[in-house]
Amino acid sequence: MGEEMPPYNYMSKAPLVALSGCGLALAWYAGTSAVLTGAAASVVPAVGAVSIASLVPTYLMHQRCNRVIETKLLSMSQRLDALNQHACINIVNADNELTEVNDSLLELTGYSREELIGQQVRVLYDASVKSLTDKVRSCLRRGETWQGETRLQHKDGHSVFTQATIMPLFDEAGEWAGSISARTDVTETNALMSERHTAETLNELRDDIWIVDSETEKFSYMNRSAKGRLCLSDADYKAKDLSDLNRETEIEKILSACRALRDNGESSTEFKATLLGVPMDVSVKFLPGAAGTGRYLILFNDISEHLEQEKRKSAFISTVSHELRSPLTSIKGAMGLLLSGSAGALPDKASALLEIAHRNADRLILIINDILDLDKISNGQMDFDIQTVDLAALVKETDTANAMLQQRFGVQTVLEGVDAPVMMQTDPNRIIQVLTNLLSNAYKFSTPGSSITLRVLDDEEGVRIEVGDKGQGIPADEQHKIFDRFADMTNSDRASKGGTGLGLNICRAIVESLGGTIGFETNVGIGTTFYFNLPKTLPETAHADDESAKQSA
Repeated sequence: MGEEMPPYNYMSKAPLVALSGCGLALAWYAGTSAVLTGAAASVVPAVGAVSIASLVPTYLMHQRCNRVIETKLLSMSQRLDALNQHACINIVNADNELTEVNDSLLELTGYSREELIGQQVRVLYDASVKSLTDKVRSCLRRGETWQGETRLQHKDGHSVFTQATIMPLFDEAGEWAGSISARTDVTETNALMSERHTAETLNELRDDIWIVDSETEKFSYMNRSAKGRLCLSDADYKAKDLSDLNRETEIEKILSACRALRDNGESSTEFKATLLGVPMDVSVKFLPGAAGTGRYLILFNDISEHLEQEKRKSAFISTVSHELRSPLTSIKGAMGLLLSGSAGALPDKASALLEIAHRNADRLILIINDILDLDKISNGQMDFDIQTVDLAALVKETDTANAMLQQRFGVQTVLEGVDAPVMMQTDPNRIIQVLTNLLSNAYKFSTPGSSITLRVLDDEEGVRIEVGDKGQGIPADEQHKIFDRFADMTNSDRASKGGTGLGLNICRAIVESLGGTIGFETNVGIGTTFYFNLPKTLPETAHADDESAKQSA
């Protein structure tokens, strides 16, 4: 507000004013005495001199007071104008109603004067700060001035922050009559401070972070890790956009992902990509701003170490599995010979125990084969032998091969659509593997005495193979994980029914590698039908990939 003016000392000018009055009185007396004669000469000079001596000082003092008051009022007006220009002012009466608001406050909040005058002051405040408004009101009623940060609400709903000084007002009787508030907008300052703190935090992360304007595609921020990887300074990256960086460092996948988010209205996407030859998990999030603007938050997580660990783990599992499969095959073969009577008749008890051991050896070999297949899938090394085959014949062969399982679980298979040949290009061994997995699951989860339908549907473009059971069905809350590795289903009961939890995951990998799709339809309490669709003719790229796999094997 500036320095206060010192109080004006009226008495310091009184002697000069009195002398001025006396001087004028003497001049009147002398002048009128010389001019007038007779009785008037003895009365008028004296009366006039007394009047002048008393009235002139009073008049002069009155004029001087008026000038001082006008000067003070002008100074106060100038100060209020300056305050009005740089602060948001509002006045509230004893009923908490707004009685006056200045233009700065209207501009800050987006309201018109007519929309605010007469309204409760709480219309200006964000609903989340009710406790603060109660505290301010209590402070004012005690006659105290309150200072601090207040969160107001713009007419369109967004928040604005102000640094406020709120003073109480009192009437002539000393009763609280309202308050006057002077506020300074600190929204931008707070945002800058927040961004600074956020930037300082992001700067310490090991992951690379980019922030890019969605309209211009220019970089507005890179943390220390990102700048170090790209060898850029602050000035360097702020002068670039995504297209510039794409020309220097191949980031086409990242550029396309950002533009797709802007065009399709989605908020985020995740994918794998490489940056300067380093494998990355990339997350792109669109942060919307005002009037359709926004920013891309792009996060890079270096997964090279993780991939190396996965590679070492996979190699270990593969080695162990290969080492286990040979002795297990020998053990299973020896037990099979004993069960067949090659070494003579066995006691019934010994035969029963050997039968249990033989089944568990089968189960261990199945687990090892699934693990080896899973390892090949993870490394993209699953091999395929593409041939022209009769799918109907493959279905019949698979059904015959699983006759023992049908007897074990007390179910029978009904074949449909296999009377005529269905010729197509595919890998016969992998098709049998998929069908065996689907049939095995159907046997395990079917009600004893029921039937399983194995159906082939043929059309010009491709074929659809269905395996339908009359089991319990798959609960809705578990359907999402049916093709996951080691999916732990409520009714799986692997201990008694067998299985590794890998079969359906491997089926999906095989079908998709052969250019097809796999899925299921289920009704709880009625049954489930698994199906997969395959093209009759594989694209040329599939043959090329197959040849490459054979050459590298």
